[in-house]
Amino acid sequence: MDFGFSEREDLLRKTIREYAEKEIPPRMKAMEETGSFPKDLLPGMAKMGILGVIVDPAYGGAGLGHLARIIMLEELGRVCPAIPMALQVHGMATYALGIWGNDDQKKRHLPRLTSGEGLGVVAVTDPSGGSDVAGMQTSARLEGDKYILNGRKCFITNSHVSDFWIVIARTGEGGKGLSAFIVDKDAPGAELGREENKVGLRGANTGELAFTNCEVARENLLGEEGQGMGIAIQDIVNCGRPGMTSVALGILGSVLAEAVKFAQERTAYGKPISKLQQIQVYLADIYSDLEIARLLGYRVGWMLDQGMRVDAESALAKSFACEAAARSARKAIEIHGSYGVMHEYPVQRLLRDALVTIPAGGTAEIAKIVLARQAMSVAG
Repeated sequence: MDFGFSEREDLLRKTIREYAEKEIPPRMKAMEETGSFPKDLLPGMAKMGILGVIVDPAYGGAGLGHLARIIMLEELGRVCPAIPMALQVHGMATYALGIWGNDDQKKRHLPRLTSGEGLGVVAVTDPSGGSDVAGMQTSARLEGDKYILNGRKCFITNSHVSDFWIVIARTGEGGKGLSAFIVDKDAPGAELGREENKVGLRGANTGELAFTNCEVARENLLGEEGQGMGIAIQDIVNCGRPGMTSVALGILGSVLAEAVKFAQERTAYGKPISKLQQIQVYLADIYSDLEIARLLGYRVGWMLDQGMRVDAESALAKSFACEAAARSARKAIEIHGSYGVMHEYPVQRLLRDALVTIPAGGTAEIAKIVLARQAMSVAG
């Protein structure tokens, strides 16, 4: 068992860190104020292979794999977690097209996503509830050579910064009655709804999509009719949860750096507060959360690159890392004292960002159900 990174992976981490530290900070103030993603970053990200990290080179991607994706998103998230939040959903779109798209769909859409024309969108959540995928109400009925789509999607990341969306809709009864569609933003009957005003991860655009007798060409069916549930779940398991783990890793890395910096610079009782035992306990807890989350997240990336199933592993990594990011950011605020709740210090933003990761990509409660099933299967 080798826990070391390859020379390529070490170089990738260094390159992405340097890029993130140079390009992202000048845009963060506007992101916080407007909640908008800085689309001017996309061409540069495309050239670096960030947008197509798991896409086959035949369709314009870098083909570096899932562990490389986690490393990239983590390093971007150390500077600004909203950036990898947007990119992880973008990755879900490229993954879905790469796995279930036919050759024509891949040729038409993957180069658009890898070249920086826009960010990818996967729209699963209905207002009726994201966890109840089988109970979604957005529907699509076949009429001749078109599907007629009706319904609404909410809390959709990248909703307003893409020219097309992958949408899950009901075409039949029950869990086997869902299908996936590639829907152009300009399709008749497709509309952008409200943009959400989130407490954290600002700059990762989130909003609604609305469909009123929306016409979708039959050839825009992704996979086969009735595969929608499988597409949604597998995309979440293999791409969504590892992506959210990566966002949390970035938060944890930044939380630790900010906490250590402040503890070493702030003095009380005639010495740096890093010398105080309770502060050291907080720092130890944050460090432990980061290292455990990394082991869980990197394992998932490695397993995916080996073609292994990660149902329980990705749920565990996502659940632990996101909860750890929130509690560690809370401890970093304690280290900062009153400074921790001032806008001048990043830890308050990191806590807000961490809180938004917890329900994204599958709630903590759903993860517990997955892990309980795994526990019963291995103990039986």
